[in-house]
Amino acid sequence: MEHPVQIALASYGMSGQVFHGPFLRVHPGFRVVKILERSKEISKTLFPEARIVTTFDQLLEDPRIEVVIVNTPDRFHYEMARQALQADKHVVVEKPFTFTSAEADELIGLAKDRQKLLTVYQNRRWDSDFLTLKQVMESGVLGQLVEYESHFDRFRTVAPHTWKEEEGDHAGVLYNLGSHLVDQALVLFGLPEAVTAHLRKVRPGSQIFDYFDIRLHYPSFAAILKCSYLVKEEGPRYTLHGTEGSFLKWGIDPQEEALKTGTLPVGEEWGKEPESKQGWLNALANQPDTIVRVPTVPGNYTPFYDNLYHAVRHRMALAVKPQEARDTIRILELCLESHLLRRTIDV
Repeated sequence: MEHPVQIALASYGMSGQVFHGPFLRVHPGFRVVKILERSKEISKTLFPEARIVTTFDQLLEDPRIEVVIVNTPDRFHYEMARQALQADKHVVVEKPFTFTSAEADELIGLAKDRQKLLTVYQNRRWDSDFLTLKQVMESGVLGQLVEYESHFDRFRTVAPHTWKEEEGDHAGVLYNLGSHLVDQALVLFGLPEAVTAHLRKVRPGSQIFDYFDIRLHYPSFAAILKCSYLVKEEGPRYTLHGTEGSFLKWGIDPQEEALKTGTLPVGEEWGKEPESKQGWLNALANQPDTIVRVPTVPGNYTPFYDNLYHAVRHRMALAVKPQEARDTIRILELCLESHLLRRTIDV
């Protein structure tokens, strides 16, 4: 590749260690120049050549750095992305993009004024299960869709001591995991006509909403998005019902668990899941009327960084456009409003 894009990580917690660092380590189009770690030097394992700094200003003042990844706790996303854009850096923001659509609009306007790229790391667009679901939908085998349901469930009876469990107006699973499910729905169907949302605290003593049930209302069907931290026995991750059949998919993309073990995202086996996790298709097109296993498309988050490289070096259109991320935040705002007012809200 041409001269690698010089990049900096604004933190090196789980996001840096699992979702960004491994892909940047193996991608020839990027060179990690600096990493912000206030008290540790964990990043030396993957990036021994990168300089560790202790303040955000030390990242922004470096003229070599072209891209800053704002992968800090959610409450810092807006302000740090704003500072990075003002320092004339391209910016990648972890999800959620911001807390409000007004903040998102401000960042989009600033990026345009500064002629800088601004994108959001919506990596779950490249999950194996989601890629497979898209393939099934695009085949037309289900006919006209009448219901879509997606889940992101976990079983955590005790809240860990992390910032994600700290009480706050935007804390909890809605902005955390809900950012993924809403983004996926908007990728598939665009903006809905209306939103209905119910939020709950299901774990004893929970300080955050750890359950949601969201209904995105479209003209001829509903998209149901659900999450709970008290699901011991998981059902299908995706359920699609159409006029010609149904598709069910269990399990979750294997990349995160592999990355947590220190496995780098390389090789032909990367992102593949066992055949036992294949989805079930029961459609009128099946002859005879039987359930057919659907091979899972391997997941891979590398295309996000492939696209970022070409966007920086060759002005390719962004795979995750900031306006799309802004629309996701707007839907999450409407979910909060729907919950508080206990009614359906028009979009």
